[in-house]
Amino acid sequence: MKNGVLSDEQIDDLRTKGAITASAPLDSGQIQPASLDLRLGHTAYRVRASFLAGKGQTVADRLAQFTMHKIDLTHGAVLEKGCVYVVPLMEALNLPEGMTAAASAKSSTGRLDLLTRIITDDGVEFDRVPNGYSGPLYVEICPRSFSVLVRPGLMLNQIIFRLGKTFLDDAELAALHAETPIVDGTAVISDGLGFSVDLRPATGDLVGYRAKPHTGVIDLGQINHYDPADFWEEVRTTQGQIILDPGAFYILVSREAIAIPPNCAAEMAPYLAMVGEFRVHYAGFFDPGFGWDGAGGAGSRGVLEVRCHEAPFVLEHGQVVGRLVYEHMSAHPKALYGRDVKSNYQGQGLKLSKHFRSTNA
Repeated sequence: MKNGVLSDEQIDDLRTKGAITASAPLDSGQIQPASLDLRLGHTAYRVRASFLAGKGQTVADRLAQFTMHKIDLTHGAVLEKGCVYVVPLMEALNLPEGMTAAASAKSSTGRLDLLTRIITDDGVEFDRVPNGYSGPLYVEICPRSFSVLVRPGLMLNQIIFRLGKTFLDDAELAALHAETPIVDGTAVISDGLGFSVDLRPATGDLVGYRAKPHTGVIDLGQINHYDPADFWEEVRTTQGQIILDPGAFYILVSREAIAIPPNCAAEMAPYLAMVGEFRVHYAGFFDPGFGWDGAGGAGSRGVLEVRCHEAPFVLEHGQVVGRLVYEHMSAHPKALYGRDVKSNYQGQGLKLSKHFRSTNA
């Protein structure tokens, strides 16, 4: 097998060979072009604090220390804003030697300000599965802005599988852009593809949304259901700048339209902390075909999930706030994001999660 991020058919082969197991058969569409969606199990544990298992310990051992109470999710249950929960996932792994995995929140999860991170037995990092790992998977869930209603089978996170060296260096990324443009306009390449924030929209003055501090519960099973005005304040400016309030959560959009060709996947990474104490992305993976015109994208903006820390911060139009790190695929996927896989976000601009009704700026 060639080094790179595993494709949909290779992931299915892992399932066939027992490297991916599950307590229930995989759902249709659970395998994405370069990732596997992970499903919540039937029990949530309300814990006193976030934790990692640590070397020589299991997550079950740590749950015995930190659990406050158990919650049955079978008929749906509310996970409250500001609390920390751990949920065993339906999927488990038995990876072959030489293979690692990495997890991330799905797009809709990040846009709801749900902090979700995968933890493993013996784990010393969130969202990273070590070489040859064999064991269960758990997700830590901390709702930051909204309380949410969840049920077994909901997919809040995704996982990719890596074999060998996967990341493109800057020279390879520049060559890729020359062959197949990955961004409209000039590519700013430095440890990945830099992207900036759009605070001067082509029409109107709506540049983002800010989460309201006191709202109702969001049922994660409801699609195109909620009125954005009940949960979000519009952020408008004609000055090309906004001031971020510490602790507030914002949905903004990148100035650049980006594309992921079929032979690549990508991961969003934070920019240098020196440019400002804020986080710009909670949901990090982009499947092959995202924004690619061969999959109906013609370039898609990157939605930025922004939280400011410490002090109020002035964010300016065109300020570089993050970077997209491209990875080689081990094989071309059978299905492409946006063309063969139904997508809520292909060709997107400024857009809330799929749970909210669409609005016109």
